[in-house]
Amino acid sequence: MKMRLILASVFIPLGIIIAAVPENTTKPFRLTAGELLNEIHEGTQFISTDQIADMLVQKDPSLQLIDVRTQAEFEKYSLPGSVNIPLSDLLSEEWNDFLDQGVKMNVFYSNGNLKANEAWMITRQLGFKNNYVLQGGLNYWAETILNPQAPKSVLADDEIAKYDFRKGASAALGGGNAVVSNSNESNTAKPPIVKKKKKKKVAGGC
Repeated sequence: MKMRLILASVFIPLGIIIAAVPENTTKPFRLTAGELLNEIHEGTQFISTDQIADMLVQKDPSLQLIDVRTQAEFEKYSLPGSVNIPLSDLLSEEWNDFLDQGVKMNVFYSNGNLKANEAWMITRQLGFKNNYVLQGGLNYWAETILNPQAPKSVLADDEIAKYDFRKGASAALGGGNAVVSNSNESNTAKPPIVKKKKKKKVAGGC
């Protein structure tokens, strides 16, 4: 029964997204359901919280975080330098040049994996490049980066090194003071990308 629920949670959104994504007449690109499912199973779209923490601490200019939650959730808490593009606005023409580019590494995030993964599936289906997903979203970010747990074994050098890094990143990124939603849905500088049409002011960013 559990496996059926897992498969349903993948196939239902997958089918809806493939059916809902409009055909790109200027740049034809559509994956079959099987091709997209294979990419989902491989998990190559995921970027770990440790990778993102390191990029933020290093102020890596190639990183662009995109919060796909609602504006209200974004204003309550967001990752440093994030831009808010709610999932419902993702297909708006004004964001095409922002999402379809080869300059920045866009990383979608929400509270968990679901909404961010849907954003990735939509952009992947459209053939857009350089879009990824923060693995585990804000919930896992809070667990691993903001409030890292000390390793149980003092002999595990790799775990101790990871813990030390996370503690340092937590201090640098304001760990412990953030309020992150417990929602189970499944969450730098703005890139110098000129949008074709700018209809409204972006919430967030630098």
